[in-house]
Amino acid sequence: MNTPSRRSLLSTGLGLAGLAALPALAQDKFPSRPITLVVPFPPGGSVDIMARQYSEPLSRVLGVPIVVENRAGAGGSVGAQYVARAKADGYTLVVSSQSSHLANPLTQPKIGYDPVKDFENIAILGRQPNALVVHSSLPFKTFKEFIDYAKKNPGKLNYGSGGVGSMGQLNVEMLKVSTGVFTTHIPYRGGTPLITGVLGNEVQFILDNLVIMLPHIQAGKVRALAVAADQRLPQLPDVPTMAEVGHPELNLTSWTGLAAPAGTPEAVVQTLYKAVRQVATSPAMVTNLKERGVIVPEEMPPAAFEKMMAERLVKFGDVVRKAGITAE
Repeated sequence: MNTPSRRSLLSTGLGLAGLAALPALAQDKFPSRPITLVVPFPPGGSVDIMARQYSEPLSRVLGVPIVVENRAGAGGSVGAQYVARAKADGYTLVVSSQSSHLANPLTQPKIGYDPVKDFENIAILGRQPNALVVHSSLPFKTFKEFIDYAKKNPGKLNYGSGGVGSMGQLNVEMLKVSTGVFTTHIPYRGGTPLITGVLGNEVQFILDNLVIMLPHIQAGKVRALAVAADQRLPQLPDVPTMAEVGHPELNLTSWTGLAAPAGTPEAVVQTLYKAVRQVATSPAMVTNLKERGVIVPEEMPPAAFEKMMAERLVKFGDVVRKAGITAE
């Protein structure tokens, strides 16, 4: 809501009568009613879980109810487009991800929204390290052994992803560019079938969100050869980072964020950003995220968040063009 400044009220001759109206205007200070938090994926997935973990503490900080609403479809595009077209007042938000705000816009030419221009990208809720995971029955125990085998046996290894144009595919295509290996892509329809495929050795490896595979790694069903993270993870202290195995360009964590429609007032954006930071740095949330293998989000103001997104759109855009990836 754009409210007139004190100077403009006086200059238009409203004088004391105009000033007397200011307390009434202040009653409309954001937020003053429930906020809808759109999750562009079905219930139970990693983005949905993150939204529900944040919704209650954010509600307490902001002082209004936060209603989580799932609007799934087209790999996150349906819900993201809905919010992009919503009223820009801060009361309709979306939990963004690299699927809805990176992979989809790059691989779906007619997606109907721009992930930077059509949103105010407010804050990161958490970072998810990616991991190169192989079936435990395979002979290689290190990243180097895996790459050497793949080079000597081009096309023999299959990799899985959550679908054509998904971040899992884009991650492996970047790996292929970086290492010169050739592997065959087997797309699945979502994360749950992908996990089943990896555990059943239908595909030999993935380079995807660690969170979905961590319990199976800890159970010994699959093996992590490297993680995409700034440093080794406490949950997997013996697994090196991509930088340690000689590929720092692959050290790209996934992210889950909070976004509002473009044009949302700056004061509203800042209120939401500060609320997210208060929740994200609370001891309870820090413990919660770490237990799930999620990296606690660093302080990244909206402008820096959008800069990071723009850089990744360029980086992965090159990968998409070289690989000729177009989503189904």
